[in-house]
Amino acid sequence: MATGTEPPATEPHPRSGGVRAGTRAAIDAPHLRTDRWWLAPAGTVAGLLAFIVYSTWRAFANADYYAAPYVSPFYSPCLAENCEPMKAGPNWEIFGSWWGISPAIIILIFPLGFRLTCYYYRKAYYRGFWASPPACAVAEPHRKYTGETRFPLVLQNIHRYFFYAALLVAGILTYDTVLAFRDENYEWGHMGLGTLVFLVNIVLIWAYTLSCHSCRHIVGGKLKHFSKHPVRYRMWQWVGKLNARHMLLAWASLVSVALADFYVYLVASGAFDDPRLF
Repeated sequence: MATGTEPPATEPHPRSGGVRAGTRAAIDAPHLRTDRWWLAPAGTVAGLLAFIVYSTWRAFANADYYAAPYVSPFYSPCLAENCEPMKAGPNWEIFGSWWGISPAIIILIFPLGFRLTCYYYRKAYYRGFWASPPACAVAEPHRKYTGETRFPLVLQNIHRYFFYAALLVAGILTYDTVLAFRDENYEWGHMGLGTLVFLVNIVLIWAYTLSCHSCRHIVGGKLKHFSKHPVRYRMWQWVGKLNARHMLLAWASLVSVALADFYVYLVASGAFDDPRLF
């Protein structure tokens, strides 16, 4: 019985392959969506490009990243000898004097590697930059689809290992947040506007990190009987609730870490004085 979707015997414009192959339904329209489906991928591209440009500028600037008691999250921990001295701060001179460029290049590999291989961000930049696919129910323009089975995308599987590095980075940023309860003379018991910025940032960083799919698997994966592991089951449920908001937390924490760095830049460059709350 004819269904009306069989391809004609001869097509005036042969299809190029992939989702346009002749074995697919003979629908002339590339898709049937009538909404503004392109807004989401376009917004993703704009947001990620803005962060890439800003973080690249700040990472290579190698200046204005420390204003006691605040240190930029892009430069923490500082692992080279050319770091600015930070009293009781995360100065770990693992790299010697031979490291001449910005120390931020060393540490940014780990949080950016974690985000680059994140399941949500993969979906976001696959759609936004590669149109693979550009949106739900919108065909991608590529002739072939291989997923993440070939180099370099097969390397996305190292996400689970970047998760452990992200935990370490979040722990260090937590330490920096504690140090933010000092004043410019390193006296404890003080709080500035920057302290609030750091508090908001670290809460979002931890929420995004713990909402990761790898964290959810570590907490509750491979369990055959939840009833025999009540503690892990509770943790799995809690992480699952965070995981449902993984996209929101991914963007919120990306914005907050950039704002925390920008706040330190304003204070360190003298463009802004940190208001003291007490």
